[in-house]
Amino acid sequence: MARAAVKAKQQAAKAKAQPAKARARGRRRHSGGGNPNQQLFFVRLRRHQKWLYALLAVVFGLSFVGLGVGSGNGGGLQELYNGIFGGSGGSSISKAQDEIKKDPAKGYRDLATAYEQQGHPALAMQALTSYLRVKKDDATRWGELGGLELTAGSKYATQYQQAQQAAQAADPSAPFLPSGTLGSAVGQNPTYADASQKASARTSLLYQKAVGAYGLAVKDYQKASTLRPRNPLFLQQLATAAENAGNNQVAGHALQRYLRVYP
Repeated sequence: MARAAVKAKQQAAKAKAQPAKARARGRRRHSGGGNPNQQLFFVRLRRHQKWLYALLAVVFGLSFVGLGVGSGNGGGLQELYNGIFGGSGGSSISKAQDEIKKDPAKGYRDLATAYEQQGHPALAMQALTSYLRVKKDDATRWGELGGLELTAGSKYATQYQQAQQAAQAADPSAPFLPSGTLGSAVGQNPTYADASQKASARTSLLYQKAVGAYGLAVKDYQKASTLRPRNPLFLQQLATAAENAGNNQVAGHALQRYLRVYP
């Protein structure tokens, strides 16, 4: 009896010492079947309205980076187009130009597509503009034109930043000049003056081009979103273009419209 009691106690102690079974591997599933973090995000978004625009700007920005929209980095897609259509770019452009005489709308639309595939966005924008004079209610093409202008604005903005850095590097003595009257008396180093002025002029020109392209994108996305008021991409792109153009009123209105459609 004593031995049996001792043995039972030892077995009980051994059972307590054994580690609990490991949980099944993998991510813990939500009972509702969705992503709880995502649902919590939208709950907080509704409660904290004062952070609305900032949060949406981040969300839109990430989506644009992921999709490559408005980034100016269309090299991968362009290579894909060229790979698919091969060396037929010249013939497709000529064919579209001849087609304009018979069917202007289709001819200009095909011409814009051909120019885009051959990497000529400026000519594509001209063709789309001509097409939209004929087909003013084509929301898809208004959005396409706005996308090309948004991409152009981003390209100019990048070049502006690079030119700004070049302008600062053109006169390395500028940061060491004294301020106030003494600095004016000393003046700029003549060795760097000419290069600095040219760099500054280029910076100003690129800034104007960037703002101008963003402004055109705003107008075209406004037309696209008017024709298709429930299109989320048009509203997102409109908000981005307006923000980059410095038009906060239009950007805020576009975000409000987006939330009304997708609360």
